[in-house]
Amino acid sequence: MRIPKIYNTYFLAVIATIGGMLFGFDISSMSAIIGTTQYTTYFDNPHGIIQGAIGSSLAAGSVVGALLAGPISDKFGRRDSIFCGCIFWLIGTSIQVACTGWGMLIGGRIINGICVGITSSQVPVYLAEIAKKEKRGSIIVIQQLAIEWGIFIMFFVGYGCSFISGTASFRTAWGVQFVPAVILMMGIPFLPRSPRWLAKVGRLEEAITTLALVQAGGDTEDPLVVAEWEEITSVLAAEREAPKGWRKFFRNGMWKRTLAGTSVQAWQQLSGANVMTYYVVYVFQMAGLTGNINLISSGVQYALFIIFTGIVFFFIDKTGRRPLLIYGAIGMGICQFVVGGVLGSYGESVPGGVDGNLNVIIRVSGAPSHVVIAFAYLLIIVYALTLAPVAWVYAAEVWSLETRASGMALASVANWLFNFALGLFVPPAFRSISWKTFIIFGVLCFGAAVQAYFTYPETAQKSLEEIELMFSPGGPKPWKTKPGESRLDLEVERVRELQKRGSTSHATIGNNQAIGGEKGLGSIHRDVLS
Repeated sequence: MRIPKIYNTYFLAVIATIGGMLFGFDISSMSAIIGTTQYTTYFDNPHGIIQGAIGSSLAAGSVVGALLAGPISDKFGRRDSIFCGCIFWLIGTSIQVACTGWGMLIGGRIINGICVGITSSQVPVYLAEIAKKEKRGSIIVIQQLAIEWGIFIMFFVGYGCSFISGTASFRTAWGVQFVPAVILMMGIPFLPRSPRWLAKVGRLEEAITTLALVQAGGDTEDPLVVAEWEEITSVLAAEREAPKGWRKFFRNGMWKRTLAGTSVQAWQQLSGANVMTYYVVYVFQMAGLTGNINLISSGVQYALFIIFTGIVFFFIDKTGRRPLLIYGAIGMGICQFVVGGVLGSYGESVPGGVDGNLNVIIRVSGAPSHVVIAFAYLLIIVYALTLAPVAWVYAAEVWSLETRASGMALASVANWLFNFALGLFVPPAFRSISWKTFIIFGVLCFGAAVQAYFTYPETAQKSLEEIELMFSPGGPKPWKTKPGESRLDLEVERVRELQKRGSTSHATIGNNQAIGGEKGLGSIHRDVLS
């Protein structure tokens, strides 16, 4: 029996982005646990490079998953690649629950990371390819919200489990990770395939039908469907003449897109926000918070993350991507400088570790501690409003149809490589250079703002196909671009006028399905409009 498909884009986004929730679950499955007595006792108080390896192992596996994601997605489709990732998640979670030492824990997190690498790169691709251009940003923001809900839910699951004695404490918390994976695997069969992927692999009738169902309730003669199908077919025909293999990421103007897609993901990590996400318990220990107060205060941070990313949902497509990336990086840089400056100016050294935690060797109290807490919260608020969601949106938009799956995978590799490096670097850095860690991240944030200004053109309210023009040789200077001014809107109006005059033979696309070669929809409309 054929499983019915649901074409509401918000429903598709909610189901698909449970893949992001897996990522969030695995992040905070460690955040709430690493400060508990059960964890430190069983794993022999891991610190320095060992704790760094445990924390970064998810990212290491995600690099592998992102490298696998492109070929899997191109061959089997965006939707099915997400399902494939869930299988790795079930295996990795089983190993974590059954672990007998930190080596087995690292192994389980690496396998979980393969799933996260696949889902984190291909969910944005899937959403970008099904969403209308006016809603594409807000749709992909749902991915970031899912990550944050996963972090929030799992953090308090871990907090609740901290009251369980013995190893059942962390094993129960890690076992809860099965739940979102099972829900996602049950929901995926109800999702349609991406119409752009269907066109790419030659399944044209199915592509047209799916595009019409997603964009216009199934009306294949709707002007938007006609105009968008023309763009898809025309661009795909041209792309098939492009170089094959990895050369296609660097030839002509493609290097600009490769730079933009990979660097925006790298800067998301180099901003240092994930220091607050992965190791917020350590940061708040530096500010003098201990025990349950520390854990609850850390949970408040995750709640702020959700609230302010939810706000972005309503304005990201109006404000555009460039302002959020530029001013967000500047705001985060200021927060990093304040936290580092206060710790450096007022911190007292604790060589034996605060509360015995060998990863935390500096502490402030009184008013300075309040400043550290306030700016740690403010940094997360700025991050939630800007780089956290926008980096995923922007990276999913800049690629061509022919390169989108592998390109987004490449961008995710950049994200996860730096995620891995920072996860490994931060605990030893807290021990060796202490407060200077935050100063380094502050400098990097300002570097991100400079590059965004000079190399990131605006992509909001533009179709995926016309975004290619923004990066083409002779395209506009990034700082002269702004949201809207979509060529697709003009094309829709032209199609509508031609349909009224009857000069397009009702613009029926069911009989015009060839891409290139034969007289497909793109060539028919070019003939008519000329």
